[in-house]
Amino acid sequence: MQDISSTSMQDILLQQQNSHFSRFAENAPEVLQTLTAKQISLLKHAFAMSDFVAEGLISKPHWVVDIIGQSSFNFSEIINVKTYIFEQIDHCKSEDELHQTLRKIRNKFLIAMAIADLCQNCALKVSLANLSHLADTLIEGALSWLSKYCQSLWGQPQNADGVEQPLLVYGMGKLGGKELNFSSDIDLIFVYPQSGETKGARRSIDNQQYFTRLGQKLIAALDQVTKDGFVYRVDMRLRPFGDSGPLVLSFAAIENYYQDQGRDWERYAMLKARIIGESPYKQQLSNLLKPFIYRRYIDFSVIESFRKMKFMIAQEARRRQLQHNIKLGEGGIREIEFIAQVFQLIRGGRVPELQQRSLLIALNLLVEYDCIEKSSKQVLLKAYYFLRRSENAIQAFNDQQTQQLPEDEKNQARLCHLLGFEQWGEYLTQCQQHMQAVNHEFSMLIGEDNEKTNSVNQHWVTLWLANWEAEESISWILKLQPDWPAEQINKQLFHFKAEVQKRSIGNRGRLVIDKLMPVIIEQLTEEPKPAITLERTLQVLAKVVTRTAYLELLYENPPAFKQLLKLCRASAWISEYLSKFPILLDELIDPKILYSIPSLSDYKIKLTEHMMRIPEDDLEAQMEGLRQFKQSKQLKIAAADITGILPVMEVSDHLTALAEAIINEVVNMAWQQMVHRYGQPNSTLGTNDKGFAVIGYGKLGGFELGYGSDLDLVFVHNRDKSDETSGVKSISASHFYLKMAQRILHLFNTRTANGTLYEADMRLRPSGNSGLMAVHIDTFEHYQKTDAWTWEHQALVRARVVYGEENLTGSFAEIRHAILTNKRNSDSLREDIIKMRTRMRDHLDSSSSDVIDIKQSIGGLADIEFLAQFFVLNNSHKYPQLTTFSDNVRIFELLQQHQLLSVEEETQLVASYCELRDTGHALVLQNLPTQMDDEQLLKEREQVSEIWNKYLGNRE
Repeated sequence: MQDISSTSMQDILLQQQNSHFSRFAENAPEVLQTLTAKQISLLKHAFAMSDFVAEGLISKPHWVVDIIGQSSFNFSEIINVKTYIFEQIDHCKSEDELHQTLRKIRNKFLIAMAIADLCQNCALKVSLANLSHLADTLIEGALSWLSKYCQSLWGQPQNADGVEQPLLVYGMGKLGGKELNFSSDIDLIFVYPQSGETKGARRSIDNQQYFTRLGQKLIAALDQVTKDGFVYRVDMRLRPFGDSGPLVLSFAAIENYYQDQGRDWERYAMLKARIIGESPYKQQLSNLLKPFIYRRYIDFSVIESFRKMKFMIAQEARRRQLQHNIKLGEGGIREIEFIAQVFQLIRGGRVPELQQRSLLIALNLLVEYDCIEKSSKQVLLKAYYFLRRSENAIQAFNDQQTQQLPEDEKNQARLCHLLGFEQWGEYLTQCQQHMQAVNHEFSMLIGEDNEKTNSVNQHWVTLWLANWEAEESISWILKLQPDWPAEQINKQLFHFKAEVQKRSIGNRGRLVIDKLMPVIIEQLTEEPKPAITLERTLQVLAKVVTRTAYLELLYENPPAFKQLLKLCRASAWISEYLSKFPILLDELIDPKILYSIPSLSDYKIKLTEHMMRIPEDDLEAQMEGLRQFKQSKQLKIAAADITGILPVMEVSDHLTALAEAIINEVVNMAWQQMVHRYGQPNSTLGTNDKGFAVIGYGKLGGFELGYGSDLDLVFVHNRDKSDETSGVKSISASHFYLKMAQRILHLFNTRTANGTLYEADMRLRPSGNSGLMAVHIDTFEHYQKTDAWTWEHQALVRARVVYGEENLTGSFAEIRHAILTNKRNSDSLREDIIKMRTRMRDHLDSSSSDVIDIKQSIGGLADIEFLAQFFVLNNSHKYPQLTTFSDNVRIFELLQQHQLLSVEEETQLVASYCELRDTGHALVLQNLPTQMDDEQLLKEREQVSEIWNKYLGNRE
């Protein structure tokens, strides 16, 4: 910056003064006649020092009487203007009038405050207090008026007990600390106490909706630019979830957010937060949030977060070429704030006295509690007063939000005059000395990041950590990678960052993700399809972002991470399943392992080998081991499915074989646990026969399991009721098997860190939910013969033993065969099946005018299954071979062989069944509802309906 002499500065100021005063005198000579010589001198001084003051008073000359003539508002000392402002606002009759009144008050009082600051040697404390008080009052007044207005439209918001609920406005940052700049944004958060709804209007709305509308009107009242200007620029980005979050939150919602997901920078932001105005809820809200801000232990973890924020500020300053920025530059106001606030966060939980919003008060207390030396405090205070006075002045020159030292001679002259420097060079030297001293203190007290800089391009670090507008980020990406689809990549990064902000990942997780993301972006430079690869990789990371160990695995193992990128690029399905089963990340980085599918008979062997590595007495580890094995193998099946290695029929075969292997292991585990506690039934001693069997129904029984299928199970045994167990604590055999069944269900259904093993459904057992968990095989037979409904015999068509020794398996097969081959009245059977199908469709069909439920719609999978069951139940007395199989495809083959179906009908049913199942599989793999477009597979569904109508009757 070029230096200017004292004489030149005086000439510049005199020229500004004369120019503005001449215009004023010409515009309002009658006003000048009311002023004394001293008051005219003050007015000229003000014109010399601020274009904002000059233009405001020239356009509104009558304000001079209030501001200078009568000295009604002397802002060179702290004054309270609340009564005056509220009276003005109370007279407003419309929102437009409210907007106009707020802007006129703001402009008038800021002119008065600028004159006090620039011409009357107003103390910094006074200036900050008055600026903050003005903002408080305008916000509070606008909110009061708008609250009454909104209640007239939508009623009074109340909680469930009928208590009126107010909107509370949190002032953040400098507004919260009562240290507001002359031309500052105001950072706000809106909250209300409790949910409920409005009363007193024609139509009630819930409190969330009411307060959102009220909040929107308050923002418009303050932020909207009209012919009268604006009141304050309102920034709501500090609220939970930022721009993507709700505008207003209840106390419960905001407490949950900060407890579960609050980040270190939000603790920093909340340090100064306060409720604007008085409220009976103020202390309650403070108590909710204080544990988040101030930890009970000495919390040194925040230092790393402050270093990161400082790095980002420095990067931003360099990016924007912000030289001579007295807030964001090295040693600027922000570093002074960081020093005070980092020690407040470290020690504030143990030392309540440090829980201060005011920086000036906090600095004094930091010395008192041995956080910093007195000499450091003096350095920081002197710099703070100098820099804040400079900041306020350069903003008051023309009502601009800036922290850049002026480059033009006019404003340089003004700043020198205000702070008592003869030349600009003198001011600049003094300013630089203060900032260098602050930066020295910052480095000594907080330090720089000593972590060895890795090879990641720091430009990608900047891109990830910065909170830029889209245009800035896109420009930054294109500067580094001109060929990238920068808009698409920036959008993906933005949404992922928003998702991360919603998640509770902890400080360690945030540090790792902030290291990992620049690595990801840099790796994309080697990818042929960077946007696709990024989208799929972020899909995986979004699911594991709360599990820091996985993030560290990827960050610390570059080859593994490169393999993940390749897999994600190659297949959307793999990325989706990696996100669903993140524990498999380590295993799936090798394609040979990924596509190594066991044979159907190997699942039991591999599971046994897997479980042998886990101590038998560690039940929790065994349960996790089962779940991990299932997830691993199921994911391999899915990978083979989506790449076409396994057709849909074989996919179900493998999923069914996997389930049977797990059932086998679970039964053995339950048996061992029961025997350890009670001994085993005496009749089983010396044999390998547990006297117990598991019957699989539905998709398990029909070899048709899908990825998310439940297991429909029934447990039976064949031990005499007089049999007892051999243990010290002996119980009857029937009681033993009942407890064993409960243990099996516990092993299946208990949710662990890796979820449930399977959802086991027992509703098909004799007497349903009111029946015993395990029944004697004779009881099962009696129930099927005498008490079972038609739908239970339908279910028996798709039933088979999935675990059990030969004799019990044979007994079940005989019972099933006998039941299914009973001669039935065809008309009654047809009526029962139609009623059940209708009832099922009424309750479960999710079809609409646009989409078709693959299973429950007319012509869907359920129709095909019911057809198979009807034919078996109606014809097995003539053709006993129809009971041989429990899966639909082979049942249809037998029906055709016995000429109960034509070749064409059998082909149509099997083809439709496979197509529908294949479509359903694909949708499940995408985590989509099993629905399809109403035109999709229309021909197949119509063919199924024709066959249904032919054999079971029309359903119109």
